[in-house]
Amino acid sequence: MHIRISGLALIVGGLIISPWVAAADESPTPGALGADPALIQFVQTVVEANPRVQAARAALEASGAFRDAASRPLYNPELSLEAENAADRTRALGISQTLDWGGKRNARTAVAESDRLVVEAEYLAARWSVTVELLDGLAQHQTGVERETLAQARRDFMDRFAGLAQRRFDAGDLAQVELDLARLASADARIQKATAAAGLAEARQAVRSLTPRSSASAQWPSLPDALPSLPKSADDPQSLVVDLPEVLAAQREVATADAVVELRRRERRPDPTLSLAGGDEDGETLIGLNVTIPLFVRNSFSHEVTAALAERSQAQQIANDVMQRAYARLISAAERYELSRGAWGDWQQIGEASLMRQTEQLQRLWEAGELSTTDYLVQLTATLDVQESALDLREALWRAWFEWLWASGQVDAWLGRGSYQ
Repeated sequence: MHIRISGLALIVGGLIISPWVAAADESPTPGALGADPALIQFVQTVVEANPRVQAARAALEASGAFRDAASRPLYNPELSLEAENAADRTRALGISQTLDWGGKRNARTAVAESDRLVVEAEYLAARWSVTVELLDGLAQHQTGVERETLAQARRDFMDRFAGLAQRRFDAGDLAQVELDLARLASADARIQKATAAAGLAEARQAVRSLTPRSSASAQWPSLPDALPSLPKSADDPQSLVVDLPEVLAAQREVATADAVVELRRRERRPDPTLSLAGGDEDGETLIGLNVTIPLFVRNSFSHEVTAALAERSQAQQIANDVMQRAYARLISAAERYELSRGAWGDWQQIGEASLMRQTEQLQRLWEAGELSTTDYLVQLTATLDVQESALDLREALWRAWFEWLWASGQVDAWLGRGSYQ
């Protein structure tokens, strides 16, 4: 009877230890940011095909068209034809053109170009958002797969252990309390297996919501167990924050507000209309020149300038707030990553070895009869719980890394791609 349990303990011990021994042999390269090529290709394909990114790209293309439209002349010429048959026969042909005397065309172009730059930053933000969501989903999925594997091993072991406990109870070698404990452990293992399966399904949903329908979970790439230390650029967070898409968008909103202020000021300048006409009246040639200038007497359009100045002040304060929050987010992301990475390093150096020794020692003590079945079960369950905590820690490390990539603007650098590919 002991031999059967011993074999099961070795199987469970192998499931617990083998993934982490392989991970321990990998050591991160300090300062290196490059991701695995398979992961890079997968993320690139998914992000470019994502509807949210494609919508942002279409908006960027539309903003470029609006900028081109704003750069065209503001006024078109007008053609007039006049004919009169009365006591005097009159024929006249005229053309008129309103002149952009105040430079409104240039001001409108500046506003449209600023708007285009805002949309460009929003397009980059959309790509980064989808990228980080995808990476977080992959982290959740990979952890879910390993958690379900561990839960399945726990269930198989506890089911067999409960069966053995029942036979020993029938033979009078086991107390009712220990039998009930074995049954409860088996029931709890089944609950944990179901919970792990539900969590895995939820993780798959998170990835499937971003990937094409033809993408199978078996084709999804794995994330690296070893992640790099923060690069030297992390020591200067201010230089990293200024290039973030949300910061760029906020600053470009200020530039747009400045351009709108200038446009409103130029709209206060009247644009004259020049008209030239020629014709004949009873055989006499007529040539006429006419200039009209609107008089901004009843409405000087000064309130529009005041409103634009207030909106510019609002945009500046929003930009200041975005910058402040982005800076705080970057600092916090760096702290969380360093803490998670330090804890993960401690686990690889101490936790894995301790886990291996614990599993082997429990097995020897139980086989020697120095450890009761109940104590063996309780301590082995605690060992499995430690493994689940290690899975949670590794997922937290991945998520902290992805958060730092976003907060520092290094998403594209890690994936080896340009910002606007």
